[in-house]
Amino acid sequence: MLNKLRKMPAVALMSMMALPVAAQDTPTADTVVATVNGTEIKLGHMIVARATLPEQYQQLPDEVLFTGILDQLIQQTALEQSLTTEPPKRVTLSLENERRSLLAAEAIEGVLADALTDEAIQGMYDAQFANADGGDEYNASHILVETEEEAAAVKAALDGGADFADTAREKSTGPSGPGGGELGWFGPGMMVPEFEAAVVALEPGTISEPVQTQFGWHIVKLNETRKKPAPTLDEARDQIVEQIQQQAVNERVAELTAAAEVDREAGAAVDPAIIKSLDLLEN
Repeated sequence: MLNKLRKMPAVALMSMMALPVAAQDTPTADTVVATVNGTEIKLGHMIVARATLPEQYQQLPDEVLFTGILDQLIQQTALEQSLTTEPPKRVTLSLENERRSLLAAEAIEGVLADALTDEAIQGMYDAQFANADGGDEYNASHILVETEEEAAAVKAALDGGADFADTAREKSTGPSGPGGGELGWFGPGMMVPEFEAAVVALEPGTISEPVQTQFGWHIVKLNETRKKPAPTLDEARDQIVEQIQQQAVNERVAELTAAAEVDREAGAAVDPAIIKSLDLLEN
């Protein structure tokens, strides 16, 4: 070999030496990292295996993961080769289900990629928020007591001119009592339904009749209301993306199933409880 190199033209020799090793040996998903009795284990197998590991394992050093995953794949391959009979039905069916699931997920990825455009996001935002606000918000205070009789007495005292905040500090059993019963600002859905209904029915500055909830009896005062500003596009982006994706998937699934020739008659006569019969999977 040395004699052959000595006989090569200098230009050709320099060109050969200039080729970077990394460029010649750049690994791909098809790069073989090991063989077991002739069966190839590829780098792609290892990458997929790592991606499916729990997050805490993915944080391990690369060299630890590389060795561990390769060892596992070698061991699994050797065990697979040791089988001398046809795979059990449960294995065959599981593989079919896994293939179906993975390919369906791949189809969904394509649907999501096509649906999620800047134009679609902007359009959804404009439709929901361009001419709307973020809804009403309420600032309220309350006095919480244990019984209806106590609540009636508190309401009578307030009707007689007692200061709401002072009464809350004296009578309220809730955590807001020391602060004069103030609850701050909140929007729809943030309070239990009975309490929210009482707040919505009030005018600012007015006080409710006793209201019962799972926490006890309340006397509610609505301090003020305001319109919550509509979220910006950046603030609403995650919500809009989720809506677009869900809508696109639902529409595509409905389109495909409607176009498919589906016959459920064979399963109509099957007892639904039979899906618990694991013994049917035994060969």
